[in-house]
Amino acid sequence: MNFIIPKLQNDNSNSVYLLTLDKFMSKSEAYVSFQGVQKSYDGESLVVKDLNLDAQRGEFLTMLGPSGSGKTTCLMMLAGFETVTHGEIILDGTSINNVPPHKRNIGMVFQNYALFPHMTVNENLAFPLQVRKMSKSDIEDRVKSVLDMVQLGAFGNRRPMQLSGGQQQRVAVARALVFEPKLVLMDEPLGALDKQLREQMQYEIKHIHENLEVTVVYVTHDQSEALTMSNRIAVFDDGIIQQLAAPDVLYEKPENAFVAQFIGENNTLFGKVIGLDGDICTVEVDGGDKLKALAVNIQGVGFDTMISLRPERVTVNPESGQCASTVTGKVEELIYLGDHIRSRMNVCGHDDFIVKIPNSADHAQLQPGDTVQVGWKAEDARALDVLVS
Repeated sequence: MNFIIPKLQNDNSNSVYLLTLDKFMSKSEAYVSFQGVQKSYDGESLVVKDLNLDAQRGEFLTMLGPSGSGKTTCLMMLAGFETVTHGEIILDGTSINNVPPHKRNIGMVFQNYALFPHMTVNENLAFPLQVRKMSKSDIEDRVKSVLDMVQLGAFGNRRPMQLSGGQQQRVAVARALVFEPKLVLMDEPLGALDKQLREQMQYEIKHIHENLEVTVVYVTHDQSEALTMSNRIAVFDDGIIQQLAAPDVLYEKPENAFVAQFIGENNTLFGKVIGLDGDICTVEVDGGDKLKALAVNIQGVGFDTMISLRPERVTVNPESGQCASTVTGKVEELIYLGDHIRSRMNVCGHDDFIVKIPNSADHAQLQPGDTVQVGWKAEDARALDVLVS
């Protein structure tokens, strides 16, 4: 099955982007499906623009993007807290556009936990089961089981304010799972936690998903969260999905300049395409250097392009013939980060060119002010579109 994503704003062609779902694709219909969904608050401007997106049963799908990109609005429409202006949202084969939130059987985890402060942990978890009129014995069994799953079995009689932030978030996750929902939605649930606890919770949520095989749609602006937990990531900008792919594909093979710069650290070199040989193009950058790059999203010879290059793909003082492109760089700054050394260099007139040097016994010994050669393979440099400010 393919689905269609509208062309990017800076794409002058009449084409659309067809993305094929590899992982989690089966012959059955998608478990969650946005079909031509649009959202407008004022009747004029669209915050979500013709969204077509499928999530498969058991998938962990993340909507990633900057503030105002439309990702949270999509989640709120799926939850039923926002109405759909145009299009249809399908859950397990049934349209839910007109189904109220409390009848969608969807679990929700919010950034602020949204726990009842006057209730104990046990009472918080029992509440959605009581609403569903389950028996007292079934409620007790279900609450105990889900608390043990999040390793809080001994905290059932405490109130939320007697718990740490991480423990409160576990309770919030447990409450979203206790009634065995069809789908769990998470709206930046780790945003209020400190860095160490946030990283720990990323792995815990990932393991819970893997063990329960529940379908999760997760919203965040944090790239590391998305890359750590997701099966696939949809990168949003201006109400449009810019790219949908598995984390490794998204990082290694960005399809446009926005994704390349939004996901991970990225070096950018600007120039003009002066030659094209199959999939490899030659780009003349500022200063006159001619570089080889993989032609990914270019208009053709004679047009401007942006070369995207990950810092870890750059080699310092490469051997002859090792790299397709080799230029001179001046070391401006060195920062020791334990497993690698982060070197900021002046390359092709850009003094913010980053090289990550592995901290191994044979790594290059550099000092600020040194002049070195830096190089990379043609396939590691991606010639992309140029973002219009």
